[in-house]
Amino acid sequence: MWYHKPVVNKELLQSLPNLRIVASSGVGIDHLDLNLLSSFGVKVSNTPFIISTDTADLGMALMLASSRRLVEGYEMAVSPDTEYFPADWLGTEVSGATLGIVGMGTIGYKVAERAKAFEMKILYHNRSQRKKEEESAVGAVYCKKIDDLLQQSDFVLLAVNLTPQTHKLIGKRELELMKPTATLINISRGLVVDQDALVEALQNKVIKAAALDVTYPEPLPRDHPLLKLKNVIITPHIGSATKKTRRIMMEEMTESIEAGLAGLPIPHEVL
Repeated sequence: MWYHKPVVNKELLQSLPNLRIVASSGVGIDHLDLNLLSSFGVKVSNTPFIISTDTADLGMALMLASSRRLVEGYEMAVSPDTEYFPADWLGTEVSGATLGIVGMGTIGYKVAERAKAFEMKILYHNRSQRKKEEESAVGAVYCKKIDDLLQQSDFVLLAVNLTPQTHKLIGKRELELMKPTATLINISRGLVVDQDALVEALQNKVIKAAALDVTYPEPLPRDHPLLKLKNVIITPHIGSATKKTRRIMMEEMTESIEAGLAGLPIPHEVL
């Protein structure tokens, strides 16, 4: 499966009585009904680890692009109407700022490793606290309550899986807890954020900006208000989109399929 296609529902499963395994690209499995698949005797695999480095890189890229207003700057630099560069056209510094990471799994931790090189203060919220040595390695401070992280962070980066617990985790209340100078970065799933609340927060300057690699739906309708806001950067869900990673993802999916058909242990089986 690429980009959650084809849709695996009861009708499809009934039409494929010999189906043994569904190999899904990426780490998220929110598009799959695991109980339904299990009831048909179908196993599931994903490619969870290979995407982490590229997705963390993109998270940092979005943070830098948003804070330094790279898209706006490019448009100004190439516009036929530009006669001079205004001296008061300013961005926001990343080095030394506070980054709050929501979801300190493999991707979140790799973001923290990169942020450390920018001398950022790193806060994180997670279902469970990381080991002390892991925290010390990146200088991260655990926030048991997400509210504490939101109130203190200059940048809030979302790197959680989409589950019933994280569905619209960031809504109107959470956005209002953030600093008016803060930026929201989402490299997880679009539905982790209440998009209507985000539009309202950006329009009313409740927060400063957003940088999104994910939305719902994807792509957004061409008249969606997020596409018209200057303080938003949107990329087309390209967290893992490098040549090397996509090739390895396909190889891992193929290995899982071959193992599943041979009755062998399945690499990266989702249980």
